[in-house]
Amino acid sequence: MRYSRVRSAVLWEALRGVLDRIAPASGRSEVVDVGGGTGGFAVPLAELGHRVTVVDSNPDALAALERRAAESGVAVRALQGDAVDLPDMLGRDSADLVLCHSVLEYVDDPGAAMAALTGVVRPGGSVSLLVAGQIAAALHRAVAGHFDDARAVLTDPSGRWGEGDRMPRRFTRETLSALVRGANLRVAELHGVRIFADLVPSSMIDGDSDSADALIALETVAAVHPVLRDLATQLHLVADRPVE
Repeated sequence: MRYSRVRSAVLWEALRGVLDRIAPASGRSEVVDVGGGTGGFAVPLAELGHRVTVVDSNPDALAALERRAAESGVAVRALQGDAVDLPDMLGRDSADLVLCHSVLEYVDDPGAAMAALTGVVRPGGSVSLLVAGQIAAALHRAVAGHFDDARAVLTDPSGRWGEGDRMPRRFTRETLSALVRGANLRVAELHGVRIFADLVPSSMIDGDSDSADALIALETVAAVHPVLRDLATQLHLVADRPVE
């Protein structure tokens, strides 16, 4: 679907850029996808020739991943575990790129999870973090007419609007960057993902390829805009582990 492509275009462009920048001499990176579930990122990365390991706590998701990889004709290693288990499971300095997408919102201790990611990525490698944006949540609740919820999102330390909020935690650019620096990683890139896409009805995009391409072009420019990126539904931060 064109709408799905629009929602993920900025993220995939960023990941391709990171992989090109950190590529080892062989051109095949060791990629670890934490919480990678059924392989939405892992399988396409394996199709590009990278060696990919998915670590996820859900055995059903890992089974679906293995079926998906087999159908695509690629090999993806599937391991059951949590983010904090990474160094023990994989060994230190074992990955060129670690993906941690839509995970930090749910872990008990984001700081401990970040420390584990740092332990696994090699010096000179990168970590890709994708998290729910706090400011966007307030905007979306206000647009829906839930003004008290919007105010609560902005004032709650975890960025939640109330007991009925299913998201345990949201981030701002500042809180996510502080978490990265606390793990001794360097903020390399920051993108806003789905700034306009979530405000546009999918019917406007799925039936019109020109509109989809135009929206992707808009999202690409807005993703790095110093004001607009903070309004994104998801914040994407690329963190580098310095070479010591």
